[in-house]
Amino acid sequence: MTDPSSTDGHHRSFGVEGVRLGHWTHQEAQTGCTVVEFPEDTVASCEVRGGAPASRELDLLAPDKTVTRVDAVLLTGGSAYGLAAADGVLRYYEERGRGVATPAGVVPIVPAMALFDLAAGDSTIRPTSEAGYLAAQATRGEQQLTGAVGAGTGAYVSQWRGPGGRRRGGLGYAEHRLGDLTVGALCAVNAFGDIDDGRGDITFDAVRALEAPFALTPDRAHTTIGVVVTNARLDKTGCRIVAQGAHDGLSRALTPPHTRFDGDGFVAAATGHVSAPVDTVRMLALAAVTHAVRGLANTTDPGPPDG
Repeated sequence: MTDPSSTDGHHRSFGVEGVRLGHWTHQEAQTGCTVVEFPEDTVASCEVRGGAPASRELDLLAPDKTVTRVDAVLLTGGSAYGLAAADGVLRYYEERGRGVATPAGVVPIVPAMALFDLAAGDSTIRPTSEAGYLAAQATRGEQQLTGAVGAGTGAYVSQWRGPGGRRRGGLGYAEHRLGDLTVGALCAVNAFGDIDDGRGDITFDAVRALEAPFALTPDRAHTTIGVVVTNARLDKTGCRIVAQGAHDGLSRALTPPHTRFDGDGFVAAATGHVSAPVDTVRMLALAAVTHAVRGLANTTDPGPPDG
């Protein structure tokens, strides 16, 4: 039996041992960033879908690339500008001696993905290198897994409805367990589409909204990004398969997912403590992402007006 852990309350520990979170949040500007820190020797891969990704260092996570370990993942607002926060995350882990050893010192492996929140608040304030450093530093403190915090600060859903019809997105978290196996999913949900709770018919109103030419709708820039972490023992190919399962979960929880205006991406990471079939891990990832996103459906606050 699969046991979905409760997500009641904002503060709790990540379900996979040794995984920690840290946030930098600017509530007034409605932006922020989140660092997910992994134990030593964690393996990871990724998959990106949708037409508008903003990312850094994801190519090295491909199964055919040499580097296997990953130190942390950065989820950030600020669109491509926010990827600068990764510089601060690297600095933080370099100071602590984490990373791939080279003749010139360690090089931390920190893939990064960004969502578009520039139109949510003050577009001149974006996550910076210093913001990334502070988010990494915050992994030493109390963890907040859900809400309008970190990368989810300026995140909204149902954005096809316009400013008056959108609803708060934010960070969502859920995990599933099967015996000793645990899979947790952290999602920064900033979607063009609606959250689909699975209880009603699929509506095509949002799909019709896609018919307007992209050039006439420059506000269409969104993206849901996330990290799936398991204590399973997987190689990079297995992690890629789990990342694919994460996107399957997103397809269940958002309508429509993966549009040309979303750059949806997931990193899947495995800490390597439990033997488990990759297809089992993939199914738990699908379920965890589905519940992490659907858990935000009760957030009816449209949030502050556009600034």
